Amino acid sequence: MSLSPDEIDRYARHLVLRDVGGPGQQKLKAARVLVIGAGGLGAPLIQYLAAAGIGTLGIVDDDAVSLSNLQRQVIHGTPDLGRPKVESAAEAVRRLNPHVAVEAHATRLTPGNVRELVGRYDIVADGSDNFDTRYAVSDACFFEKKPLVTAALGQFDASLTTIRAHETGPDGRPNPTYRCLFPSPPPLGAIPACAEAGVLGALAGVMGSLMAMEVIREIVGFGESLVGRLLMVDARSMRFDTFRYGWDEGNPLSGTGAP
Repeated sequence: MSLSPDEIDRYARHLVLRDVGGPGQQKLKAARVLVIGAGGLGAPLIQYLAAAGIGTLGIVDDDAVSLSNLQRQVIHGTPDLGRPKVESAAEAVRRLNPHVAVEAHATRLTPGNVRELVGRYDIVADGSDNFDTRYAVSDACFFEKKPLVTAALGQFDASLTTIRAHETGPDGRPNPTYRCLFPSPPPLGAIPACAEAGVLGALAGVMGSLMAMEVIREIVGFGESLVGRLLMVDARSMRFDTFRYGWDEGNPLSGTGAP
């Protein structure tokens, strides 16, 4: 897949990178990425993926832009109040980079539609804000054999990891699933919603940008993946820590008792 003269100029700073170059930029142009959520994480994620030249961006969100979103959801603006987030985000992508095709899915993900949606794309980036969606997306990625970059936000803390549960690691053991990392959701009410607890807006920007970087690294194939590693960010102390986790033979997807 060749690059046009305009694209060569647009992506010049990628093209001179030894680990990206022309072949890497062509991989980005050929890629189809599904972004779950056009909110706090999705907003910067979508912007940086579009700027990087991802060929096709699918965006899933069934919400509309509200005033309280604008403290962190920087892809939307005051004139977008009341608009579906997928429409606002798609317009922002087209304004930023006309070489990116946008597929807007103004729908809520359910067990009935998630596999069909995930199956259309090469890689999935989940910026959803609840465990039900995260489990549904991660399970769908396992069955559809798609890599998943997933992040979560707290008030002043956040986490990020990459899941390639359909593959095996260098040691021959299966890569861990999301359910190896989080076997079950926290008790109801243990984690307050963003509207109740609040969230630092700039932290959403940091994590969405890190998600974009991880998606780009997975597509181009440079550096050390976050597969089997959980990146933890503490905005209060400005600490970045990485913890390793592994395959749990009791997980219901790829464990020893899996169907």
